[in-house]
Amino acid sequence: MKRLLVDMDDVLADATGQFLNFYEKEFGVRISREALNHKDELEGFPDNHEALRSFVFRKDFFRTMAVNENSQEVMRRLNERYEVFIVSSAMEFPNSLSEKFEWLNEHFPFLHWKQFVFCGHKSVVHGDFMIDDLPHNLEAFKGEKLLFSAPHNLQFNHFKRVNDWKEVERMFLG
Repeated sequence: MKRLLVDMDDVLADATGQFLNFYEKEFGVRISREALNHKDELEGFPDNHEALRSFVFRKDFFRTMAVNENSQEVMRRLNERYEVFIVSSAMEFPNSLSEKFEWLNEHFPFLHWKQFVFCGHKSVVHGDFMIDDLPHNLEAFKGEKLLFSAPHNLQFNHFKRVNDWKEVERMFLG
């Protein structure tokens, strides 16, 4: 069985939307998702980068992210045909590990906890395919690299791209 590694933030979960929501609540300024296109993760926001970075240290930042459209249905089917692992960086922020674990258990209950790999750097994992939104996570990966579209990576074109979960479904499930 082929091994498929799937990132959580901005692949399964809408981390970009969470930043936008927290930013609007904190500063009363609504920023469109499109305003972030082709920019580094913090670049699309006004000069409140320290405040923006502080969001990931807050309780419930990771726990309350929205689920990306179609990810649950497609992941359920992928899990039947592939050896699936969720691989997520979860060591940097104090609440990240427990909140990501709870989030995955709630939204992807068909996955076993043994399918969750929380790490500091993704270069330690191996598989046949990896889906991630951050190009630097794909660079050291030895298998097939798939860049999941997010506003902060639209300027990159050196990896095969998947734009949404329907594309993932067509690619892996026909």
